[in-house]
Amino acid sequence: METMTGEWVTGREAAPEQPALEVRDLRMRYGNHDVLQGVTFTVRRGEVLALLGPNGAGKTTTIEILEGFRMRSAGAVRVLGADPATAGEAWRARVGVVLQSWRDHGKWRVRELLHHLGTYYADHSTPRISRPWPVDELMELVGLDAQAGTRINRLSGGQRRRLDVAIGIVGRPEVLFLDEPTVGFDPAARREFHDLVHRLTDVDDTTVLLTTHDLDEAEKLADRIVILAGGRIIAAGSADQLSRRVAAESEIRWSRAGSRYVHSAADATAFVRELFLQYGEDIADLEVRRASLEDTYMTLVRDFEAGRGAAAAAAFEVVR
Repeated sequence: METMTGEWVTGREAAPEQPALEVRDLRMRYGNHDVLQGVTFTVRRGEVLALLGPNGAGKTTTIEILEGFRMRSAGAVRVLGADPATAGEAWRARVGVVLQSWRDHGKWRVRELLHHLGTYYADHSTPRISRPWPVDELMELVGLDAQAGTRINRLSGGQRRRLDVAIGIVGRPEVLFLDEPTVGFDPAARREFHDLVHRLTDVDDTTVLLTTHDLDEAEKLADRIVILAGGRIIAAGSADQLSRRVAAESEIRWSRAGSRYVHSAADATAFVRELFLQYGEDIADLEVRRASLEDTYMTLVRDFEAGRGAAAAAAFEVVR
């Protein structure tokens, strides 16, 4: 139920059918500057949502409000049925956070730190939270089993980032916030991390809110994508839906009679159908490449910035 002030009234626990995250008309103002302007979205349980946008778009502010680290100016927010601004310790035990950097406890050894942190999740009444990851299983999961006895200040940058992830998921969170999680990862470590995220969502039904500048990573991991620019949501949907929105042409490559051909078409399916009608089995090495998420993202942000610039210019002319 919703009150006249826009706040939701819920019980202590979120109902199973409720979204894991609910954001409605979220606003944030610093002085005279609006950082967030009416941001609204929901995230289903077990879903991976990527929050993308240029620097200064409002991504970090949004994440910090949802984590309960920053107070909002206006709007309604629910994470697991509770307002992060007032939620207590039991709620925090159900939420995991992987920050961009975390440098405490440098003299601890990896295994002893994870074991110590796991003890904080052992006495909560929620059955899931009473089962933190077994330490050895967790270290193997993030690829740190060989560094179990290593002091944290002796880890490499990539190993340190793996530890950040382990710290974020040690309590088996129901909602996991990942802020640039694979910075410093080599390609193999990045792939292992992607497998980990899929395991968390598919097996543990963990909900993930991800911010990243790696658009290829967002395309691989996210069920849905929200693009912020200028404190507003300018687009939302799956990578495929966003690509269709900008009507980007697909690139079709094929060979015939020893020659290679390349063609761009808005409707790749219709073009390929016509191609086979004309040449049939003579077509070989057929490949269709749709616009990448990076192409789509750049087009959407560029169009938004161009539109905002045009609106500002028009307003200037009126004022003048």
